[in-house]
Amino acid sequence: MTSPAPALRPGEQLASAVCSTRVVVVRAPGQERPEITCGGSPMVPGKSSAQQPSSDPGDAVTLIGKRYVNAAATLELLCVSSGPGELSCDGVPMTLKAAKPLPASD
Repeated sequence: MTSPAPALRPGEQLASAVCSTRVVVVRAPGQERPEITCGGSPMVPGKSSAQQPSSDPGDAVTLIGKRYVNAAATLELLCVSSGPGELSCDGVPMTLKAAKPLPASD
């Protein structure tokens, strides 16, 4: 039996195996290790990525400088290199994090 993957840590870099998307973990869900995919393929540690071309990474585009969160808002990723793949966490597409509204100044 293989050992489970180590838990995600803030600052960790992940890269897509099928497109040019690269992300940095901003917020991690404690000791859990969710399956993070891009374009349908699991993401790999950023330093060991070997990008392979894919015939169909998906219709969505991951945008540089944007933050993506999972449905429970326990995982937050910052895109540092955009690509044509869609980010997913445990099979559920991640959503673009909305900006916090600024307080009104009167």
